[in-house]
Amino acid sequence: MNEQPKQFKWVGTRTIRPDGVDKVTGRAKFGADLMLPGMLEGKVVRSPHAHARIKSIDTSKAEALKGVKAVITGADMPEAESKLVAAGEAMINFRDLAANVIAKDKVFYDGHPVAAVAAMSNEIAEQAAALIKVEYEVLPHVIDVREAMKDDAPVLHDHIFTAGVKPKPEKASNIASRVEFGMGDVDAGFAGADVVIEREFTTAPVHQGYIEPHASVADAGQDGKVDLWTSSQGHFMVRGFCAGLLQFDLSKIKVTAAEIGGGFGGKTTVYLEPLAIMLSRKAGRPVRMTMSRQDVFRASGPTSGAAMTVKIGAKKDGTIVAGDATLCFQAGAFPGSPVGPGCMTAFTPYSIENVRIVGFDVVSNRPKVVAYRAPGAPISEYAVESVVDELASELGMDPIELREKNAAKEGTKAAYGVTFGAIGMVEGLEAAKATEHYKIPLGPNQGRGVASGFWFNIGAESCAGIRINEDGTIGLTEGSPDIGGSRASMAIMAAEVLGTDVDKVRPNVVDTDATGYHFVTGGSRVTFATGMAVVDAAKLAIDEMRARVAQVWEVDVDGVVWEDGHAKPASSNVGDFEPMSIKDIAAIANKTGGPISGHADINAKNAGPAFGTHICDVEVDPETGHVTVLRYTAVQDVGRAIHPGYVEGQLQGGAAQGIGWALNEEYIYDDNGNLDNAGFLDYRIPVASDLPMIDAVIVEVPNPTHPFGVRGVGEVPIIPPLAAVSNAVAAATGVRFTQLPLSPPTILAGLAKG
Repeated sequence: MNEQPKQFKWVGTRTIRPDGVDKVTGRAKFGADLMLPGMLEGKVVRSPHAHARIKSIDTSKAEALKGVKAVITGADMPEAESKLVAAGEAMINFRDLAANVIAKDKVFYDGHPVAAVAAMSNEIAEQAAALIKVEYEVLPHVIDVREAMKDDAPVLHDHIFTAGVKPKPEKASNIASRVEFGMGDVDAGFAGADVVIEREFTTAPVHQGYIEPHASVADAGQDGKVDLWTSSQGHFMVRGFCAGLLQFDLSKIKVTAAEIGGGFGGKTTVYLEPLAIMLSRKAGRPVRMTMSRQDVFRASGPTSGAAMTVKIGAKKDGTIVAGDATLCFQAGAFPGSPVGPGCMTAFTPYSIENVRIVGFDVVSNRPKVVAYRAPGAPISEYAVESVVDELASELGMDPIELREKNAAKEGTKAAYGVTFGAIGMVEGLEAAKATEHYKIPLGPNQGRGVASGFWFNIGAESCAGIRINEDGTIGLTEGSPDIGGSRASMAIMAAEVLGTDVDKVRPNVVDTDATGYHFVTGGSRVTFATGMAVVDAAKLAIDEMRARVAQVWEVDVDGVVWEDGHAKPASSNVGDFEPMSIKDIAAIANKTGGPISGHADINAKNAGPAFGTHICDVEVDPETGHVTVLRYTAVQDVGRAIHPGYVEGQLQGGAAQGIGWALNEEYIYDDNGNLDNAGFLDYRIPVASDLPMIDAVIVEVPNPTHPFGVRGVGEVPIIPPLAAVSNAVAAATGVRFTQLPLSPPTILAGLAKG
């Protein structure tokens, strides 16, 4: 971490995490841990076909089974209206969301829900599920994104006419939409280039790989009220989706966010929640539903696979003059891939005058995709950074120096329309070049790769409450599920503003009835946005404490200032008063007006964008095709690290996931469209023995729009690894690979071709 002058007491320190003891002792309650009196167990019946028409569903034998209390099918669900709603950083049509929760007329992927049961035990529920007979008419299916785009491909939805093109197509297709970003004159830019490189790339769909499967408990009362506990990145989103899908009054649904065993964007939608509510309502008892690991892989959203073409032109001196990209992203069964963010981020690490990016959102017979850390960006920037690396080789330039020459900086305009303020792309590159890692020599069959990445970060709605307890401790309430250490960062920021010790602050993530609306925990927004709400709430609490002290001292409130956690006279003219601590003020609260608190509701804007650069060393076994990661360094501008330990963890975790994406991970389907590797034995995520210790280098270029300079951290670390690993493999083998994952068979095939 770069040495910074000491500015704060708590910000930038490695405090003990508030939830640490609960997590390591097992006291923390995750989605499937809740037990309620009379609770039933729910199971989902899933389609064995990739694409089929539902001809009939016979639930009679299941309903007759002893111990079964409720059975539902798509016929039990209200008709959903067609309207776009936010699902994390992406948008989804409400009609499609309803169809994904449970099919009515057609199934669109292997694992698509068609019915659900609730019974006295798991065993009975499984027996009942097996007794439900579904008659299907199997239809042709399509898995590959390019195949899905062909004119003769099986069409999934007869209502999809490609949006974003004029005139409107007359024929339905699997291309849901077309988007385009750009600036300058791309053709003229390429005409003036001395070197032009164009490549085609493919990536496979990959899953977020969270440890805790989806789990929910619903308790629908006879009064129409619903209590719901769920593993989610956004319990306010869950409330809104369930109310809309089930046509319930929003105020009658209370959602509590359980502890979450990983999300990474994958828990920004609903799967089980509406089904659990409907089963509970029908049975008159609480219902718990939990996905198996196989269910998670078959029926919850991975991120997109993609087919891309990238073309970059440059002058002999390394100045990039033009960039052109076509991105075709799989959306899964329903529209809504992250192709938009993929287009926005593709060339954004660089200052390029002439840019064009065209994206296509394409449906296919796979699970509906959802967000995965910086959704879309790892895919598009993998392709761009691979070409940038090849360009450096062609020009005989150091890959970091080429990036420095073209790096985005303050005043650079991005193709998606923004002009950057203070950013740390250049500082990150300089820090990467200065690392010991970048200077150490390599041996035979070893190579070094470099890649950069960008994420725009988001703000959105957040609330926070500060409550001064009777003993002077601080109760902090907010509604952003903690998936990356946000409780610790909230406590640190509250303590910093209030001037109290951080262990005096008790942060709590509360239910939807206990605070105002919060956007999901995603897009690296929480420390930025909810942190701003915490700061504002703490300042309001300070204002109230100053007013109470002014009352006691019988002076104007302007005569009281707040310093180091104490109310003090603003000057000697105010009077000779002893400073009063938070504990002192709390002790007399009943005599000065009652409870003391501060509350803030905000819609945060202008989240500071973030940039990172990674260095990867690999060794490739030419006989087996196995790639060993020898050393890895992740460098990132984080604005300011509120809790450096958590920040380093974000950089390391994102890098580990990106390395897995580059080397091992992919969905594998058979000829019938059934997923072959629906489990961690066959879907290969990195384990500890696969990776070296990942070095994290924190660069701090404070974000001027946040009181402590925060930039979102969690998205950027997963973007560079795909290209950094691929570029390292190219350096080690002399072969440029253009498809992921770089599994041993892919490596051996590439080496054989030369």
